[in-house]
Amino acid sequence: MLLTIQHVSKSFGAEVVLEDICAVVDKNDRVGIVGENGAGKTTLIKLITGEYDADSGEIVFSRGVRLGYLAQNSVLDPLQTVYGEMELAFRPVLEALHRMKEIERELESDPEQPELLSLHAELSAVVDAADGYNMDVQIKKVLSGMSFPPESYQKSVSVLSGGEHTRLCLAKLLLSHPDVLILDEPTNHLDFETMEWLEQYLQSYSGAVLVVSHDRYFLDAVCNRIFEVQGHGLTAYKGNYSAFIPQKEAADALRQKQHDADVAKAAKLEDYIARNIVRASTTKMAQSRRKQLEKMEITEAPASQHTTVKLHFSFDVTPYLELLTAKNISVTLGGKQLIRGLDLQVRRGERLVIAGPNGAGKSTLLRVLDGKLRPNTGSVRLGMGAKVSIFEQQQLRRGGTVISAIWDKYPKFTELEVRSHLALLGFRGEDVFKPCTALSGGELARLRFAEILLEKPNLMFLDEPTNHLDIYTRELLTQALKEYEGTIVLVTHDRYLMNQLACPVLYLEDGNAVQYSGYEALMHRGEAAPEPQTAQEQPAAVQPKQAYGKEQRRLRAQLRAEIKSAEDELESLALKIMDLENMLNDPEVVRDHKRLQEVCDELEDTKFHQDEVLERWEELAQRQEDMEAEEQA
Repeated sequence: MLLTIQHVSKSFGAEVVLEDICAVVDKNDRVGIVGENGAGKTTLIKLITGEYDADSGEIVFSRGVRLGYLAQNSVLDPLQTVYGEMELAFRPVLEALHRMKEIERELESDPEQPELLSLHAELSAVVDAADGYNMDVQIKKVLSGMSFPPESYQKSVSVLSGGEHTRLCLAKLLLSHPDVLILDEPTNHLDFETMEWLEQYLQSYSGAVLVVSHDRYFLDAVCNRIFEVQGHGLTAYKGNYSAFIPQKEAADALRQKQHDADVAKAAKLEDYIARNIVRASTTKMAQSRRKQLEKMEITEAPASQHTTVKLHFSFDVTPYLELLTAKNISVTLGGKQLIRGLDLQVRRGERLVIAGPNGAGKSTLLRVLDGKLRPNTGSVRLGMGAKVSIFEQQQLRRGGTVISAIWDKYPKFTELEVRSHLALLGFRGEDVFKPCTALSGGELARLRFAEILLEKPNLMFLDEPTNHLDIYTRELLTQALKEYEGTIVLVTHDRYLMNQLACPVLYLEDGNAVQYSGYEALMHRGEAAPEPQTAQEQPAAVQPKQAYGKEQRRLRAQLRAEIKSAEDELESLALKIMDLENMLNDPEVVRDHKRLQEVCDELEDTKFHQDEVLERWEELAQRQEDMEAEEQA
């Protein structure tokens, strides 16, 4: 056993955070620590690292165990370079090598000095133990895994982005090879390639790993045990996160059953006592039951706090079919071209995920699409009836309280209505009077979602919406987004969310954008497609011509339906244009300058939309002609 936690409790003033928790960590354990925000996960980590002292109980390490800890906001030396910071992980080795060279110079004049020879042997052992002679190879291997190319080695730490800073902190920690590696949200700011590299590295790590994470896929890939921190306690489960869920459900069901049985038994005892305590013949028996009731401990019901957040997004305005259209947009920032000649169309009810490496321009593209940033070239247009809500990756600090954030926007609401709405997002009791400046990242995110629920958008632009949310709230948000019937364009690194949405993924890299059909296609990009089977290799039951003909009939029917839909929309638009042109000849409209401008703007938008639909109809008609010609051939 590398680590033993024995009956540890920790409080801050009158607030109990952890109470009488026990756990054991062995070598090669991969422990995922999960729980709601504020449950005590970080407190547990700080108790293990010694930053906090336990109020009672003790934490015991095996002799010689070395800890390595990556906090959420680790600090690096801003005066160092990337490579120089990595070398600091080998400081004992570098000092040993430097001293060995001094000893070797001294031994040149007098080789027979036993003390120096002994010291040289000890220093050599230090270097060998850390594989110090391969220090450069180790550094470059980890830097490569953490997406630092050779040209970045001399880059100053002071100019690193948030994601690069996190990755360098993690890379430096991995080089120290601690016996117990403790990571607090290590996947924050990591792109797909780096997350996959880290998962593989941790799977083969020679020591124990304790990781606080809200990334379900990461916990599944890395962990073989789960510690759940809940209700001041800690419960250990075997297996990864997916294995933990049914175990947790079974344990909760058993606990609920025992709680119900205890409550029923207590009720029967109380009823017996009430009926028999005053009767002389049964008083002693009633008193005996009373003592039994007083000694009885009712099993606590399982906590239901995981369902405190309730999300259901809806919209009240149905927009045009072509809701978002981007044509030939290019964006250059800081001399780097992030987006090059991108054409994009998102229709009503569709979802689109924007993914890519850190620094590829995902958030920039989202800001261009939502209208906050103008592209260098090209245009972005929203369809008529678009009603937009935006969720930014970093929620701005705001003034006022939680309740005023909603009430100021919706002054006609009663206090009961505002508080009931905030309760859906987990703000209950005195929490509604919290100053917004004191809210955590997760609370700010929940407050923004409380606003979006009331905005009733039919188009949502979301930038990393699951950041700062605990794993339970992430799953509730994922379910709510799956059920939402509006349109979503989002940037995310959350692989579980991406997979659950089952929608196209636009992958940005080096200024180029490639669209994949979904998460699985993205994850298998670059892999060679399976070689087609020859006619002899194909099963006799599967005849290519039959499959082709059936597929062609389906495509023809789908194409006819799309053409009919486009023709119906063109007819509707033509009638609307005629009505708007007639309104321009109406004397009342002509006299009302404001109304006249509104009609002119609407006419221009409708004609623009008509051109788009006509262009779409022409494409479909051409495809139909090509298909018919191919069939005849």
